[in-house]
Amino acid sequence: MVYKLVWENLKHRPVRTLLSALAIGLGVTMMLTLVGVGEGMARDQQLRTRGVGADIIIRPAGSSVMSVTAPSINEKLIAWVAEQKHVTLATGVAVQGLGGFNTVHGVDYRSLNQMTGGFTYVEGGAFAEDRQEVIIDDYYAQEKKLRVGSTVKILNKDWLVAGVFRSGKLTRMMLPLKTLQDLTANNGKVSIIYVKLDDPSHTEAVIAELKKTLPDYPIYSMADLVSQFAVNNVPELRMFIRLVAGLSVMFGFLIVFLSMYMAILERTREIGILKALGAGSGYILGILVRETLFLAIFGSLVGISMSYGTRWLISVFIPASFPQAIVYAWWPIATGVTIGGALLGVLYPAMKAARQDALESLSYD
Repeated sequence: MVYKLVWENLKHRPVRTLLSALAIGLGVTMMLTLVGVGEGMARDQQLRTRGVGADIIIRPAGSSVMSVTAPSINEKLIAWVAEQKHVTLATGVAVQGLGGFNTVHGVDYRSLNQMTGGFTYVEGGAFAEDRQEVIIDDYYAQEKKLRVGSTVKILNKDWLVAGVFRSGKLTRMMLPLKTLQDLTANNGKVSIIYVKLDDPSHTEAVIAELKKTLPDYPIYSMADLVSQFAVNNVPELRMFIRLVAGLSVMFGFLIVFLSMYMAILERTREIGILKALGAGSGYILGILVRETLFLAIFGSLVGISMSYGTRWLISVFIPASFPQAIVYAWWPIATGVTIGGALLGVLYPAMKAARQDALESLSYD
């Protein structure tokens, strides 16, 4: 009987019910989209790092995994690493930040192509070392509406797009290593050295030997490096997600508070009739709390559905900048946060309704 009454109350005001659920859903969508973008960027970075095909990564002294490192490793070190036991190939990469999350990598195409197992091109092919050419991945080409023959401005110069390759290989944009070194005044220096072994089972032994000669250099196995690319390893992003979760609670609180407060004012006579028929304060309170739970759950489902819409929009318009993943583990978290905010929002209106006097309510016009 109680649930039928709750359902009829919500059906009686369909526009308000739908708008309230939509507003609550927007908070859920905002939370899930932010978490999804963070997770999507981490997964994309993992995929592109694995796509290099290396077993070991050597970074400059004093650098961290999550930072963009300017070239500071002497290029001569690559040849020395390549001569070590069990090492079949070593290649150096120069990384240059372009603002925001964008970077361009200078690469020795021949050795990198060999290490990755070969690039797969959607159109075009490799850049020419003696011309001002660049290769880009298909996500970047889609976002910037580029194709072979287009020009793209990098480091205040126009570059001809020579090829568009399938994403999942190191980065979005690549130039000849020597060219990027000359442009950034980093001749003879690289940012990272990638190392491929004859057998991955020798990884730990080779790392131990390398550290004897290079004690100040962070040296990682591919598995260790990839594990570092996670949302929880970025304090700023983790804090931002908490902030958005808090805003979602406040959002749900305000929406439910306003909706239920206005609904109670409109249903003053109805509440008076229920009390005249013997309904206690707990009964009235139970009806309003159940309505709120329904709105919060329905709104959460709407928000979860809309997060698929945001992922589609991102994949169409900005797939290279902010790839979004669907993080199923956050569905119950977002729903719980929403329900918590909604219950806080209904608290005062419900208590006000439960305390109403039956005679005053019946006389309300």
